[in-house]
Formats: sequence, C-alpha cells, structure tokens
Amino acid sequence: MTASLLVEIQTEELPPKALKTLCRAFAAGIESGLRARGFVSDRSVMTVYGTPRRLAVYLTHVAKRTADTSFRQKLLPVSIGLDDKGRATPALQKKLAALGVEAEVKKLQRESDGKQEVLIYEGHKPGELLIAALQPVVEATIAALPIPKMMSYQLFNGETTRFIRPAHHLIAMHGHAVVPVHAVGLQSGTKTQGHRFLAPGTLAVLAPELYAEQLLDEGYVIASFEERRAKIESLLLAAAGKHDAQPVVPADLLDEVTALVEWPVVYDSTFDAEYLAVPPECLLLTMQQNQKYFALNDAAGKLMNRFLLVANIEATDGGDAIRAGNARVVRARLADAKFFFDQDRRQLLESRVDGLADVVYHGKLGSQLQRVERIVAIAVGIAKELRVDAVGVERAARLAKADLRTLMVGEFPELQGVMGEYYAQHDGEATEVSAAIREHYYPRFAGDTLPKSAIGLCVALADKLETLVGLFGVGEKPTGERDPFALRRQALGILRMLMEKQLAIPFDRLLRIGEQAFGDVGAFKSADKEVLEFIYERLRGLLREQGYSAQQVEAVIASQPARIDQVPQQLAAVRAFMTLPEAESLAAANKRIGNILKRADDVPIVFDRALLLEPAERSLGEAFSAVRPWAEQLYASGDYSAMLKSLAPLKQPVDRFFDEVMVNVDDVKLRANRLGLLAALRTTMNRVADISKLSK
Repeated sequence: MTASLLVEIQTEELPPKALKTLCRAFAAGIESGLRARGFVSDRSVMTVYGTPRRLAVYLTHVAKRTADTSFRQKLLPVSIGLDDKGRATPALQKKLAALGVEAEVKKLQRESDGKQEVLIYEGHKPGELLIAALQPVVEATIAALPIPKMMSYQLFNGETTRFIRPAHHLIAMHGHAVVPVHAVGLQSGTKTQGHRFLAPGTLAVLAPELYAEQLLDEGYVIASFEERRAKIESLLLAAAGKHDAQPVVPADLLDEVTALVEWPVVYDSTFDAEYLAVPPECLLLTMQQNQKYFALNDAAGKLMNRFLLVANIEATDGGDAIRAGNARVVRARLADAKFFFDQDRRQLLESRVDGLADVVYHGKLGSQLQRVERIVAIAVGIAKELRVDAVGVERAARLAKADLRTLMVGEFPELQGVMGEYYAQHDGEATEVSAAIREHYYPRFAGDTLPKSAIGLCVALADKLETLVGLFGVGEKPTGERDPFALRRQALGILRMLMEKQLAIPFDRLLRIGEQAFGDVGAFKSADKEVLEFIYERLRGLLREQGYSAQQVEAVIASQPARIDQVPQQLAAVRAFMTLPEAESLAAANKRIGNILKRADDVPIVFDRALLLEPAERSLGEAFSAVRPWAEQLYASGDYSAMLKSLAPLKQPVDRFFDEVMVNVDDVKLRANRLGLLAALRTTMNRVADISKLSK
C-alpha cells in the first residue's frame, strides 16, 4: 500500500538568503533517506516547498511498509555454533538474536567455506514500517541541514532546544494518517499556520495532496519557492510594462525577495529625479542591497526615478501608504548616496593615494600604499613587454586603489573601482586611465568580462600577479578547503587574460617581473615553483571545463608551456593530430622513445647520418631529415596543426626502426648515435605537445 507523504516544519521567519538552499536540502534529505530504506519507488515524485515560515516536502507513492526480503547469512563455524550434543551455543543464540530471527538448529544449513564447515541461515527479513523509519530519517535530515547559525530557544514545557529559528508546528502525514514523529521539541500533527497577517491562526491540513491548495486558498501562502519566484517575476514585468520600462531583476535579489514573502504583491513608487545625477551603480546598490527594491530602466536603458517593491500583504487602500512610506525611506538612502558622491568629488582622487599608507593590506606585506607601489612597478614592466603606453599604465595603476579612501566606497565596498572611474573622469583623467581603474578588478568571477583596454589589461594583470606572487611569497597558500584570499580566482583571471586576449608574454617572465617588485619586503621569499605548479593546475581545470579531454590537456600542459596565449592553438593542433590514422602509432613510439631515453645518461640531441648502418635506421634518418626542416618551419610560423600533421610520414620508418634495430648495442658510438637520433626525433615531435601523453 502506498500513499502520499507530507513533512513540514513551520517556524518563525527563516534567514532569507539561506531559504532556497534550506528547503531543497530538507526535501532531498527526507526523499533520499526514505529511498535508501526502500519506501520510495521510481514512480514517486517529490515536490519541494519553502516559504519564509516553513520547510516542507511532498512525496507521492510512499510505501506504508517495505517488502519482506529473502536473505542468506553465514553464521558461525559448526564447532563454535553447536555444542557436543548439537545444541545452539550462546554464541549462536546471540548471532541469531542480532539478526532478529528465531531458528531451530535443525533448520540451519551446513556447508564448507573451503576451510571448515559453517552454519548458514536462509530466511525472510520482514519489511520495515514507515512509522518506525520516518523518525530517524527526519532526525538525520535536520542534523544535516546547511544551517548558517543555530538558535537556542525555550519550549512551552520549559526545556531548551536548538534550530535555525523557533519552530511552532510539525506535520508528518501519510495519506490521512499522522505518522508519529517528534523533532525540534514538537510532536507531529496536521496543523500549520498560514499568512501571518492575512490568515492568522492555525490551519488543519486534510491530506498531503491538499497541502499546497489549502495554504493557497485558506492561508494566503504560495508554498512552492519556485512558483512564488515565477509569480513575482511576472508581476514585476507586468508592473514595469505599465510605465514602458524594463525591471532590473538580479537573480540573487529575486531569490532573496522570494524568501521574504508568502503572498507577493508588487507596488511601484518614485524618488526625486535629482538623485539620477548620482552614478546609477550607487543608486542600484542602495535600492537593491538596503531596500530590496527593483529598479526600472527606460526604453533607452537609462535608470528611471521609479522603482518596484514586493510587499507581503494586499493593502486595503490600493497601496498608497506603502508607496509613500517606501518613497520616504528610499529618499533618505539616496540622499546619503548623493552626499557621499558630492563630498568625494571635492577632493582629487590623486590626493587620496598617500592616505593608503594608513590602510593595512597584509601584516607581512605592508600597507595598501606599499602594495600600490608594487602594482605600479609590475604594471609598467608588463606594459614595456607588451609595448603598451607605459605612462598611461603607470597613472592608472597609481590611482587604481585610491577610491578605497572615499566615503562612497567606505559605505559600499562593492563599488571599489567603479567609483574610482567616476572620480577620475571628474578630475579630467584620460578616458583609458579612468576606465582602467574600474577594469583592473576584472574578471571578478567565472565568466565575467575581461578588461577592454590595453592599459586596463596591464593593470589587471599586475593587480592579480601582485596578489598571487606576494601571498605565496609569505606562505599564504590556499589549501583544499580554504582560499581566503581567492588566489584560485586570481590565477584563473590571469590565465583568461593571457589566453583570450592573446598576450604574447612568457609566464616565467611575468613571474620575474612580479617578484622583482618585492625586493624590499623582508618577509617575502620567492615561491616561483609553487606558483607555477598552482597556475598550471588551474589551467588544467580551466581547459577541462572548456571540453578538452584529460589526455589532450596533459599533452599540452606536461611541458609547462611558457606562452599561455598559445595554449588554445596547441590544443586545437592536438585534436587535429588525434584524427590522423598515424596518430596512435606515433604517440606510442614517442612514449617508447621517452622510456628509452630515461634509462640513458645525458644524450645530445644530434646524430651522424654516416653512422646509421642498418637499413631501418637509415630509412628513419632520411625520413626524419626530410620532415624536420618543414616541421620546424611550420612550428616557427605558429601553424601548430600543420606541424603535427607533417609528422605523419614518420610512422612507417619509426615502426620499422623499432622492429629491426637494437638501440642499446655494445658499440658505444653506435649506441650514442642511435640515442641521439631518437632524442632529436622526440624533440621535434614534442615541439607543440608531448604526444606520448596521447598513447592509450
């Protein structure tokens, strides 16, 4: 017999930023726990519910009892399980009791396990009842919830319990029957609560399948997080359409607002147009972060002095009081932003640089001003390598962190770089210099945009390189679980800029430029090998995410290519090479050559064609001598695909060489010459990538 199951914990208002994760984890815990015990079948469908005041899950086709199962259990050796008279020993009785079965000795089977005769029990294990299984499942689910911070609170009986927020009701229903469960100080029943204001009091759930419908009709609650989110989004679009506008709807803000309301109603309101003189990023951050409002853009994409808000109640006056109240609140917030903006512009951005000496960057690496000096040195060094305007780069790098001393960034740290650009523009700085102040933080996250200007790229590279080299140099290396300085993100940003912007600068040269900037830092010690290893490990992961196979990636990364910008072309060449009929044979031969050379002492990469005596080695020498100039020319021109393809004619002579020629002969000169031929061959074959890594 199966029926639908409902489990709900009704609480005080839950943390909005955690609700989406919590409700999914709660539902998944109940479902997986019951599935592991055999109560949930492939026909079962799970529905996740989560509102500001509840976590719930609805499961269809949940068994009342699991099926009996047949099993065969090896017990004990006969010599231990039976006494001299053939009766069960205490050890056997204890073993049977542990299995939860009763059995007569004569019904136990005997068989040999190869060493001795043992007793075997064959029988049926009775199924488990849901009323017994649900309790441990609920307990395990609650214990595993990703709760940001526990709260201790007192129950009605005076006892103290802990949960994310005080809980008031617990529902556990299978069909129309209550499953006896206790959790967070509550005993399961059928009652819950609807909307705090629109439906005060308790609501009795009639059946699991009626739960969402009853909450909607009687409780003024849209129980599904996803349905509520979709409704809010549609309401926002409809409200914006009345003003020929487009709402600004960040996904995170939409999730947070969805977690704040159970019965969403959208209202519009306005603020004074004078505040539009403040940069839109400031206004957006103020409205979104502080007030949870949705800004509106006009048809041209410009911010309007109108916004939308999502309330948790239907107003009896049409929302006039809500609109007016929120207009007053946002006016005060925007007035603060305008004050910060106006005050900040009274002082030149450049004049704030010296004040960075009072801002600690790192205990072993000094102040932000000292860091700026290092970024300037690194950025100028990179600019010279890339032949970019060093004067513009130096100016942008020097001003890059100056906005950390402004009122606006002090209030909204998220605006660092953004405000620097606005203030630099106000001060009359060059357009590329101003833009580079914003862009030097790019990319900020996976998939983020890269700096557009050459100056911005130099400063962004310098900023991330200074962080990576400096923190590794003072022992602040990320571990498997911790990366407090986001060094993995910094490394990926460097790699993306080098590859996607095709910056022709060797990475070892970048490292030297970075390390030179730390010359006067006493606590700093070069960690270039560790940094290189860290960078190439990040590169492996990045390339795998882009769809390249582990073999292809390792073939290119194994030799730690200095020119990161050329890696995509090398990978494309490896992919093309792998389609050749000769590829597998050449890769296997390359691997064999590598193994032979590993066992030899230092082998010069030269050979004398006059000492190639055997027909097979002469054939290989002639074929290689014919292929090598063309292959090297293709490599030098950057045509890596053609270079690897040019190796195809070597397949037959290489195969013949290994079939007919002994490399490690007694004659020293002959052996050295053959090793030299193989070394030269392998060097040319591995110009683009270590093709031995492609061998299966």
